Amino acid sequence: MAYEFSLTRRVEFSETDMAGIVHFSNYLRYMEAAEHAFFRQLGFSVASPDGQEDLGLPRVHVACDYLAPLRFEDEFEVTLLVEKRSTRSISYRFGLRRLQPTPQVEVARGRIVVVCVRRQANGTFQAVALPKPLAAQIQAAPRSRLRQLQAGQSRRR
Repeated sequence: MAYEFSLTRRVEFSETDMAGIVHFSNYLRYMEAAEHAFFRQLGFSVASPDGQEDLGLPRVHVACDYLAPLRFEDEFEVTLLVEKRSTRSISYRFGLRRLQPTPQVEVARGRIVVVCVRRQANGTFQAVALPKPLAAQIQAAPRSRLRQLQAGQSRRR
């Protein structure tokens, strides 16, 4: 069962603002990209976790604390940890750190909570259980690992 995933990438010019730093909204995109890659690694897609188009995982909570700037061409890592998996939802914690140029620096911490929903015939959504094949592959990270991430240690040492 999985609870951790890391994604490494480089800041693109289009992600920066007039000051030459990454625009705050892109940190949420980075966290979401890590979540999508985590799902793909497990053989699923966030777009249709059970292979049916009427099931989705909308965000019900998003937070990000910005600690240091990222700039064009900085290489960074996004670490995703599953904080909690319940019958209908998944809570993630994220740590972002700049890898290059050195020294390595923690740049942000975030949290996203998603709820599994099914689109009803009238267009509304109803919370439903996570698909069993997906739920069977995801577990919450050990508390000690979550504490490490919150202490700025994005990767196991």
